Order: sequence, then structure tokens, then C-alpha cells
Amino acid sequence: MEALHVNLGENSYDIKFAANFEELAASMMEIGAPKKLLIVTDTNVEKLYAEEVESLLCYAGYDAKVYAFQAGEENKNMDTVLGICGACISHKLDRKSMIVALGGGVVGDMAGFAAAIYMRGIRFVQVPTTLLSQSDSSVGGKTGIDFAGSKNILGAFHQPKLVYINVDTLKTLPPEQFVSGMGEVIKHGIIRNPDFFAFLRDNAENVKSLDTDTLIYMAKINCGIKANVVEKDEKESGLRAILNFGHTIGHAVESAYSFEKTHGACVGLGMIGASYIAFKRGLITEAQLKEIEEVLELYGFECRVKLPDNETVWNFMQKDKKKLKGKLKFVLPVAIGEVMQTTKVTKDEVFAAFEYIGL
Repeated sequence: MEALHVNLGENSYDIKFAANFEELAASMMEIGAPKKLLIVTDTNVEKLYAEEVESLLCYAGYDAKVYAFQAGEENKNMDTVLGICGACISHKLDRKSMIVALGGGVVGDMAGFAAAIYMRGIRFVQVPTTLLSQSDSSVGGKTGIDFAGSKNILGAFHQPKLVYINVDTLKTLPPEQFVSGMGEVIKHGIIRNPDFFAFLRDNAENVKSLDTDTLIYMAKINCGIKANVVEKDEKESGLRAILNFGHTIGHAVESAYSFEKTHGACVGLGMIGASYIAFKRGLITEAQLKEIEEVLELYGFECRVKLPDNETVWNFMQKDKKKLKGKLKFVLPVAIGEVMQTTKVTKDEVFAAFEYIGL
């Protein structure tokens, strides 16, 4: 089985890559997982994988129970987290017990947040089942919920003890969710690795056809990029902020659309907007801007959409938790594979970016 180590001192863990769930129980044993486990999932993933994972773990001797909450970003709130905590109490989890987050980014974020606050913190494992969660949210220890119209505004850093990625789960993803996940994958190439960006451009057909070997290779390189950044800056005090490329505009667009567009689709628009600002500043060439757009289009992204009015999106941007001393922080490309951070992007530049990506 392919594996990758994330070196964070006492918070270190492995990411394992497979094409099934068959090695999950053995991987749990390797980290000394306790017998009592709560598998947290949502109602969509419950139908697909909960019974299989529960059976595998119970067959291996674990006392595992499933708790499923109603699927949907609109349920990414404190009531759902409290429901998870209530299930922990019902299943008699103690401080040595463990939560298994089985699902996409919403499941991982909330199960991780519940693990961070239950009994002042218990261990948890990420078993991501969507491309978005396998490529981004399951790695790095960010957990959280939406609140007061702002995405992930409440949360905690709480690193998993293991990430188990079964790429075969991508075969049950709706097409729009696969596109959404590719937004984060492409982002990692743009900010950190031009060779990976070229791989995504040149191997699009193998990726989109869900070739197992290609998916495992893509997942390992992609997670390695993010892990390298997280190892250098676990709590986002500096370098890790480059992972927010596309998110300053993207999160605001996502909120302005009341989360009706996928996260990755909005990040894609945000990456185009930030790249346009970089192009107008002379940081990248028009050819590089077009190459970024072409790779996004190759994977099914809409690069031009009808945005809500500019002021609405701008007002959502003002709620961005990444503001520094009242100023928005932007990540702008200076080449394919390299970015810079700045708090000096003007409102006029942002509105020009809105016009560029708008119909």
C-alpha cells in the first residue's frame, strides 16, 4: 500500500492510499486505535459505505457504531456537532476512544471539530470519500463549521491520527463533486509544483476516466504538496496561507450563492479572479493566465458565470476570517508553481476581477 508521512512532531500521522477499505482495520491497529469507535458519516455516504466499514472494523474486533447526520452544507452547524457529541455519550466513548470520519469535507470538518471538543479532545481518523476531502480537507488538521453566513468561521486545529484514502470511492461521486475536488488539486499545482500542474494537463483523460493507478499517483503527489506546506506551518502563521489561493474570492462567491455552487467550483472562479489581478499587475503573462483557465476548463470548470452584484460579493469578502488588521489577504501567482501573499489588493482590482469572470 502506498503511504505518505506527515511530520508534525507529536502530531505526526500517515496518509495511506488504497483502492478499497480492506486494509483500514490493519491501519487502525498500527496506530493503536482503541476498541470503542464512533463512525461519523452523513446520510448520503451512509447508504454507500457505512455498513461495509462498520462490518470490517467489527470483524477485526472493534466496538464500532455508526452515527449519520443529514447530508448537506446547510447542516454544517453547531446543532449537528452537538448531535455527534450526543452520539459519543450514547456509545459511551471516553477520553481514549476515537471518532472515524467517513465521508466528504463536511463530515471530516464536523467530526474533527466534535473530536476536538468532546472531553476536551479525543483522537480521530479521516476516511475521506470525495475528491475534495481526499485532496484537501482531510489533510492538515483544520476542523470547523459555518456560522452567521460565514464559511468555517468556528473551528479548531485538530490533527487526525491517520488518513485512509480509498480512491475507489471516487467512482460513486456525482460529476459536479469530482469537478469540485479537482479545484483543490489544480490549486496545489499552481501554488507549489509546476511539474504536477503539467501532469494534470497532460493526463486529464486518465484522471477523468478514474484510472486507479493514476488516481493513487495523483492523490499521493497532491497530498505531499499540502503536507509539505503544513509541516512548515501547522497553524497557518505564514506559509500555509498560500493554500488559500482562490479562496478569498471563492468563499465569498460561495456564500453569495447561498452555497448552491460547489466549493471547488467557487475556488476555481476565485483562482481565475486572483490570476487576473496578478496578470494586470504584470506578475504573470497573459499566456499563463490562459493556461490556468484552460486546465480548469479541461476538467469541466465554468470559467465565466453570472455573479451576484459586486457589492454583495464584496460584503461577503469582508467577513473573511483570514483578514489581517482589517485588510483582505490575497494569494497571487507569480508563475505556475509559485505565489506571493499581499494585503494591498484594492477594491477596484477586485471589482475588475469580478467583471473578468462574470458574464
